Amino acid sequence: MRLKQRKYIVVLGSLMSGLGKGIVTASIGKLLQSRGLKVSPIKFDGYLNVDCGTMNPFRHGEVFVLDDGTECDMDFGTYERFLNADLSSANSITGGKLFRNIIEKERRGGFLGRDVQIVPHLTDEIKGWVRRTGQEQDADVVIVEVGGTVGDLENGYFLEAMRQLAAEERVLFVQLTWVPSMSEGEPKTKPTQHANKLIQSMGILPKIIICRQDEPLSREAREKISMFCNVPPSNVFDDPDVATIYELPLILERQKMTELLLSELGIEEKDEDMKEWRALVERIKSPKREVSVAITGKYTAVKDAYVSIKEALVHAGAATATRANIKWVETSEIEDGKASVRELLSGCDGIIVPGGYGSRGVEGKIACVKYARENGMPFLGLCYGLQMAVIEWARNKAGMEKANTTEVDEKTPYPVIDFLPEQREVREKGGNQRLGAWPCRLKRGTRAYEAYGKEEISERHRHRYEVNNDYRERLERSGLVVSGTSPDGSIVEMVEWPDGWGVGTQAHPELKSRLERPAPLFVAFLKACAEFSKKG
Repeated sequence: MRLKQRKYIVVLGSLMSGLGKGIVTASIGKLLQSRGLKVSPIKFDGYLNVDCGTMNPFRHGEVFVLDDGTECDMDFGTYERFLNADLSSANSITGGKLFRNIIEKERRGGFLGRDVQIVPHLTDEIKGWVRRTGQEQDADVVIVEVGGTVGDLENGYFLEAMRQLAAEERVLFVQLTWVPSMSEGEPKTKPTQHANKLIQSMGILPKIIICRQDEPLSREAREKISMFCNVPPSNVFDDPDVATIYELPLILERQKMTELLLSELGIEEKDEDMKEWRALVERIKSPKREVSVAITGKYTAVKDAYVSIKEALVHAGAATATRANIKWVETSEIEDGKASVRELLSGCDGIIVPGGYGSRGVEGKIACVKYARENGMPFLGLCYGLQMAVIEWARNKAGMEKANTTEVDEKTPYPVIDFLPEQREVREKGGNQRLGAWPCRLKRGTRAYEAYGKEEISERHRHRYEVNNDYRERLERSGLVVSGTSPDGSIVEMVEWPDGWGVGTQAHPELKSRLERPAPLFVAFLKACAEFSKKG
């Protein structure tokens, strides 16, 4: 189905952050996609950073990386996982990007001597960006998620741009809200009513209201929201807690949201096709087996720092009918002597050492890798995790005592992990890494090749250190298998143990994992965990 006129949906959050706008936006996209429509999601973030590259995971959660190297908000991972699509820099709008564009244009004399203002110059820039992205990506429907909460200073100018767009294009506004319940369980709709009035005072009229709540939305609450927010009761939707986020499109579908979306946008109806999606969701909810997987890192206090890993395990679990129960292991506790490796990994069927930066928790990670190798426990090392595995092997199997990465110890006698050569002269912090999708050639007969089933693959990267080729021959001579390299052989991309299931990858395969297309390494890892679990 191709539309003659492009349509737009704008998703707004009201009352508070953390309601799940990204999941709602992705779910709406999935519903439209199930009716044969091509969807392009756009996220606006009001911060003045150009991208998320320098943001701390403790404050902002995971930094998600796209194929083109864009470092962006974790919601883009949700979009890609739901829509099974590869997005680009054009889908990510930040305040920093917008103001940079405006200032650069002004310096070039692009405004013909006029005084440059928020309206119309900045709002025109926003509308042009949204339209251009939809056109370039040949989208039937562009879904714009406005980051933050209505009423924030940071997104006010963007909301004004969306108001203007609605006067020029077919735009549907969706309000996501929270309906709290008091101790007696009575849902309170007054906050939503006030939030809706604030939105309407901006000249924006939401036609669909989606409610997060602690209790099922009562008929009385629905009718109150309908009356005071100027929408029919059928336009008020429940967004309840779910066993898995991938169930939300099915819940909204049952409430007939797809039909309403198509009607409000003036799109002709078409039969839906979510049979495969329903089957995958059912496999997530009703697995045949369960395994325990330790994620050993230093950001475990903020689970959103590892959201792509968690979701990649869900995807691999759906493919293998396996539920991965995650045990979070804070590796700094090992270094501080608060807990032993054996104590923390007891009962686990496999471990993942994720990406990261800096020295905190490093020795704890290395100790976890050593424990897994010596006990035959499946191990998957991601980015920094590969580097920890190489250091552990160098120290304990290749005779290189005190081997390390120069990121942690610049004076190590064996710098088996060192700066990427092209990074030595880079001084700016924004985007000074090997970013985005890079090709890799796998060695036949290895665990990595068995997982992917082909020699040529592509995965996304985010790192500035790599295996030092000065020590590569010595590492291989001692038994470490280099199972993947860059096509020219100059960069080590994957290593693995000669015995047992232990694979490290310099890439982040979790970033390309989708429910409908799970990451091969995660699938192979979960299978290995299931086998290890059987052995008891």
